[in-house]
Amino acid sequence: MLWGGRIAAGTTVLGVDIGGLSDEAARERLNAELSEERLAPVPVLIGEADENVYEVDPEEAGLLLDVSATVERADRPGLLSRLLGIGGGALDPVVVQHEERSEAALTDLAESADAAVTEGEVGFEDGQVRITEPAAGTALDVERSVDLLRAAYLNEEAQPVRLPVSLAEPLTDEDEVARAVEEFAEPAMSGPVTLVSEDGTARVSLGPEVLGDHLAMEPDEEGRLEPRLDAEGLVEDDRVVPLFEDASVEPTDATLSLDGGSVVASGGAEGSRVAVDEVGDAVLPLLDRSGERARMGLLPTETVEPDLSEENYRDLGLVEEISSFTVEFEPAPYRITNIGRAAQLINGSLVLPDEEWSFNGTVGERTEENGFVEGVIILDDQYQTAQGGGVSAVATTVFNAMFFAGVEIVEYGAHSFYIERYPEGREATVAWGSLDLRFRNDSGNAIYVLASADNDSVTVTFLGTRRFDEVRSETGQRENIEEPERREGEGEDCVPQPPLEGFDVAVERIFVRDGAEVDRETFETHYVPRDEIVCPDEE
Repeated sequence: MLWGGRIAAGTTVLGVDIGGLSDEAARERLNAELSEERLAPVPVLIGEADENVYEVDPEEAGLLLDVSATVERADRPGLLSRLLGIGGGALDPVVVQHEERSEAALTDLAESADAAVTEGEVGFEDGQVRITEPAAGTALDVERSVDLLRAAYLNEEAQPVRLPVSLAEPLTDEDEVARAVEEFAEPAMSGPVTLVSEDGTARVSLGPEVLGDHLAMEPDEEGRLEPRLDAEGLVEDDRVVPLFEDASVEPTDATLSLDGGSVVASGGAEGSRVAVDEVGDAVLPLLDRSGERARMGLLPTETVEPDLSEENYRDLGLVEEISSFTVEFEPAPYRITNIGRAAQLINGSLVLPDEEWSFNGTVGERTEENGFVEGVIILDDQYQTAQGGGVSAVATTVFNAMFFAGVEIVEYGAHSFYIERYPEGREATVAWGSLDLRFRNDSGNAIYVLASADNDSVTVTFLGTRRFDEVRSETGQRENIEEPERREGEGEDCVPQPPLEGFDVAVERIFVRDGAEVDRETFETHYVPRDEIVCPDEE
């Protein structure tokens, strides 16, 4: 009777003897002595090779030993059975499995254990064909492996368990790779593709190195390798863009002039450029051909209209003279050259509505290469010699044309001291890299700039559509007069300088429409005294 309800003698679980113990004592013993076995990884084999052994963490796979259920399965013999010596034996452990966690663990294992299929590939590098040989792959059958994993847990005889895999054959096989190489890849890299314009004047040659960088062969749904040309990348390639630029013809704007007060246009011509959106369609059909002539095709081009033509100049609002100004100067070889060159570069400037016009941006740096010579400039409040001297006469002429056209003056700067041939407070100078002369075309229509110079004057005229009946100028009195000083000049480059007082002056720009003033703007200018400079050889 003392042994009633106890587990049969000789009962073991995974080698742990629980015979003669109460249920509670048996559970305590199993928990204590099987702690390591319960957490031991389950070794598995994937595929046919015996060396491909991996381990599965039972806790991550949702596998655990149910100690209470295992103890409940043990025999509990009665008094007679005990007296007759009937005992227990080895008891299989009860394993609980969380199938979703097992599937997740096996899926993670498959990511590292699966042998991916290697599809046959054909690529291009440095103008050469590059081949990737196809190879079959294997994939773990997760669904069938779940039960096998459960059976192997806490079962040394069943470990390592071989998990089933499925064999995956490449969709693109060796035969398809060989076909793609023979029919397309090798011809594609056999030489350049040449595109020639319809009139034969433009020619673009694209070599294998360039073509290969934008060419690929991609499998379709059945594994057949088809050529793909990245046309957008090709036309944007730094090696190709200059070729297209050389094959383009810039349009020529019409020339405007005044004839009896009317604006007339003459000349101008359309241009052409490569139609980049059509280049891919022109190149791809030529790639599977061999031979120079067979790989020659039509260069797609499109017409480029000039900004200004005999047909559109009136639509742009270029219908009348809106301002004109002339500055006279004392003839000197450097002035005639530099003023004439600046006027030449400015003449024909087309400024569309809301665009900004820049003197420096239009004329460029005053260098010998740009057609300018050395002449007298003002630097550090005195005359000096430098490249481009005399250009301020053109800047002043443009400034006054801007002034009387009524456009928005964005940037300007007056000379440091006053020069008698220019209007007080209504003159400008420029310096490359530091001071520009700019206006914004806020007239609502295009503006066309006429500029011309002769041996003693320069004239700038703005053509467009008048916004105002008149733009007037009112110059105030000189104020804050400062007397000049006398200084000795130095060096071989010394330029003598006559004296002139410094002063402040304000100029009003008055806008008139329908006979009434509608706005006014004040320009204030400070002139320093122009000191008298006497050079050593003059004393």
